[in-house]
Amino acid sequence: MTSATTILSFQSLTPTCISIPTTFGSNPHFPLSSKPLKTINFSQLPSCVSQKNKLLTPKAFQFVSKISDWSQQVTQESEAGEEESYSEPPEDAKIFVGNLPYDVDSEKLAQIFSSAGVVEISEVIYNRDTEQSRGFGFVTMSTVEEAEKAVETFNGYDLSGRLLTVNKAAPRGSQPEKRVVGSSFKVYVGNLAWQVDSGRLEQAFSEHGKVIDARVIYDRETGRSRGFGFVTMASETEMNDAIAALDGQSLDGRAIRVNVAEERPKRSFF
Repeated sequence: MTSATTILSFQSLTPTCISIPTTFGSNPHFPLSSKPLKTINFSQLPSCVSQKNKLLTPKAFQFVSKISDWSQQVTQESEAGEEESYSEPPEDAKIFVGNLPYDVDSEKLAQIFSSAGVVEISEVIYNRDTEQSRGFGFVTMSTVEEAEKAVETFNGYDLSGRLLTVNKAAPRGSQPEKRVVGSSFKVYVGNLAWQVDSGRLEQAFSEHGKVIDARVIYDRETGRSRGFGFVTMASETEMNDAIAALDGQSLDGRAIRVNVAEERPKRSFF
């Protein structure tokens, strides 16, 4: 005669189960799946204990309780060990990566930089509204030496036709020097290719935020571009992002210079 069987169901291990005979003998049999398991934390499982014909005996509850206490202790010791072994990477190990192809995500960025050492954190920055990559990100290496190696290896590296800009990221809490003209967020763009017009300039900067105004400066007599221009962004954050992403990058064959526009000295009238 076959005895009734109690089954403990686990959401994460379906259809694996633990079978406990209703009547405990001297050698109870607990068949488990051959699939390797790390830790089964009974105390966190939903209440889904069922039996076909009989309720669990006090003996069975006592057994499950002991297993639960043991597994919870193992989990807590494991988590405590991980916390003790982990240490924050140095702040100077964080680097900026600019001019990224737009199909590069955080995972691919980590794979690329792993050749320079251990990548602790990899993050590509995305536009909140469009959820598209903004063309730059940050990588934190395990050590300062590995970060320096990554800068040396990947600055100017050709990735899918784009030359990466890689340098040390500014430490947290530091602010770039502010020389904002009036209340606007204007940047100077130098070394422009002669064929770059105001529309092309706006297109390049719009990938890094909202462009209020983009203007290439032309010679009044010849009508030719003077090789520089100005772009006004909508916010200080977008202005700083554009500088970080585009300074030193190639635009139509020339490496452009991008920095905060300096305020013109006021003229004196006598």
